[in-house]
Amino acid sequence: MEEITEGVNTIAITEGRAKNRIQVSNTKKPLFFYVNLAKRYMQQHDEVELSALGMAIATVVTVAEILKNNGFAVEKKIMTSTVDMKDESRGRPVQKAKIEILLRKTENFEELMAAQAEEREGGGDVEGQS
Repeated sequence: MEEITEGVNTIAITEGRAKNRIQVSNTKKPLFFYVNLAKRYMQQHDEVELSALGMAIATVVTVAEILKNNGFAVEKKIMTSTVDMKDESRGRPVQKAKIEILLRKTENFEELMAAQAEEREGGGDVEGQS
């Protein structure tokens, strides 16, 4: 019985951690998809963890820099490691670089989001009047 309880606790911890994690790919979605998704996650959780493997590392770093440079987020932690994976074409193990960037929203995050939403709404009206 203790093993089951321990397993459930482990799952709960894992699920709680995954709620504010974005695994970035450099082929599946455009860059600003991840920027906007990270903003939404920070609205809900105050923090977001961006994670990427291999060639997608450049994309995740760019997303983090856009959020930082526009005043939405500050870096809390950056972790790098290597992950053992199986090369599908050759069937042998390979190591891939991995990065995890933990961002926390800034104190003026809500103000910036409100200004952005207002700009988007106001911009639509101006275009409609032209």
